[in-house]
Amino acid sequence: MGTLLALLAGLVFGIGLILSGMANPAKVLGFLDLAGTWDPSLAFVMAGAILVGVAAFALARRRRRSWLGLAAVTPRLLLGSAAFGIGWGLAGFCPGPALVALGAGYAKAWGFVAAMLAGMALFEVAEALARRRR
Repeated sequence: MGTLLALLAGLVFGIGLILSGMANPAKVLGFLDLAGTWDPSLAFVMAGAILVGVAAFALARRRRRSWLGLAAVTPRLLLGSAAFGIGWGLAGFCPGPALVALGAGYAKAWGFVAAMLAGMALFEVAEALARRRR
């Protein structure tokens, strides 16, 4: 049942990304291009997402540790967030919309997803090396 719910949630998320334009890198880059021909339409998508997340952020603010007992904010989290933002700004994709765009046939998505998978593999190798050193 959990797998079915995860599939359903993924489908709803993917459809939302397509309908909102978040899977279209040109639309995302148009939103990020504040100095050029700025497209503010994704601001409404982001505002909706922020409104939905307000309760979770308020709850998280009171916590020092996650529900799994991990630290809430770490240098690795901050570095990963910065890398995510830089990649999103350069490519116009973030991981979820990139997978949707891949399925929708956007050619640019292939390069992004390949680079994303290579980065994940590199991270796993680095983690394995770090664990061996400890």
